[in-house]
Amino acid sequence: MTKSCTPKTMRARQDGRLVLLLGCILFVVLGTFAEHLSETPVTDFTAVYYGARCLIQHHDPYNVQELSALYTAEGGTFPSDPAEARLLRMLICYCVNLPTTILLIAPLAILPFKTATAIWMAVVAACFIFAAFLVWDVAARYAPEISGGLLFLLVVGGVLLLSSGNTAGLVVSLTVIAVWCLVRERFAVAGVVCLAVSLAVKPHDAGFVWLYFFLAGGVQRKRALQALAVTAVLGLTSVLWVSRIAPDWSHELQANVRTGALPGGANNPGPTSAGGRGVDMMINLQTVVSRFDDDPGFYNPVVYGLCGALLLAWCVRTFRSGFSADTVWFGLAAAGALSLLPVYHRSYDAKLLLLTVPACAMLWAREGAIRWWALALTAAAILSTSDLFWILLFHFTRYSRSSLILSTFPAPLLLLLLGVFYLWVYVKESGGAAIAAQPA
Repeated sequence: MTKSCTPKTMRARQDGRLVLLLGCILFVVLGTFAEHLSETPVTDFTAVYYGARCLIQHHDPYNVQELSALYTAEGGTFPSDPAEARLLRMLICYCVNLPTTILLIAPLAILPFKTATAIWMAVVAACFIFAAFLVWDVAARYAPEISGGLLFLLVVGGVLLLSSGNTAGLVVSLTVIAVWCLVRERFAVAGVVCLAVSLAVKPHDAGFVWLYFFLAGGVQRKRALQALAVTAVLGLTSVLWVSRIAPDWSHELQANVRTGALPGGANNPGPTSAGGRGVDMMINLQTVVSRFDDDPGFYNPVVYGLCGALLLAWCVRTFRSGFSADTVWFGLAAAGALSLLPVYHRSYDAKLLLLTVPACAMLWAREGAIRWWALALTAAAILSTSDLFWILLFHFTRYSRSSLILSTFPAPLLLLLLGVFYLWVYVKESGGAAIAAQPA
């Protein structure tokens, strides 16, 4: 039963909204500032921009030599330090983007790099802020001030979405927008398109969100299948285009991915990784398990087994219980946290934790210890994956050995705890043990 809008409630909603608005302003200012200060700004966007530009000029973007030649021919440079040059070359010239990502960026790749970068940053910022306000629209009904505070931490912590230009900024935003549309059953076409684009660009970010709607059945399954059909069309179009110019693209893509995952590589989760630590750290659970034995034959089965069991339980519960407005946000919160753990993800992917804020707000509106557990775990997970938090920590510690080791553990372990917590709530709630939350 909805409470009346008392002056206290209206003031709380106004305060929460202002906190979120302040966070959005700081996100744009700090993200733009970090992009200008970085020695290698928008590296991730640079990689996909030149990959698309390479294809437009009828060169193979998955061939390291061809992409590197284009990059340097158009004014791109590498640092004088050999180690830094090797890392930057691996980030830019070893294309690991799917053909669908190249297809998405192709219209921007026609433009000069600086113009394309400005447009990309503006689109990412606008979509991310819009997604945050849609989450606020849901969560503020239950706990406006708590929701505003959590969203402030999450949005301000998304500095790398702008300074690196990674496509996760757009994918996460479109995924959250799609969720709002499909849960609220409004603007269904927009929701289907947003989910389809997210699946086409980063299926490991949007995949379990799509799976939720598919398993939930009813009209949600219909929307999920429609999104899958649009994704298939985008995928087929991009593959035909890439295959015409680079017939060996799939083998080259696999080789590039393997190169980055080698010991010492930029995407290797082991202790010797060149790019798995630091501000844009990897957050998948392999980064923790590999500390015990730096062998993929050990840490991958352990992580797959643990996460597989949890996600299987989530799948079974979703399939059996179906879609319910009372439990949807608990199911999506569990999926959002757990899906970040079994495969390669970095801190910018963790902005998918936007999906946990409504669930936390719903639990905060209840009585008992569960409200404090929800707030503590959700806030801790958001803070541990915050770009701004690690930027400040590494700045003051000057990337000390202890701070680098510290960056390995909190995020994956807190995501695991958060995922297990919301999975427990989801199973309990969808099993009929729900205690009604009172909207504010």
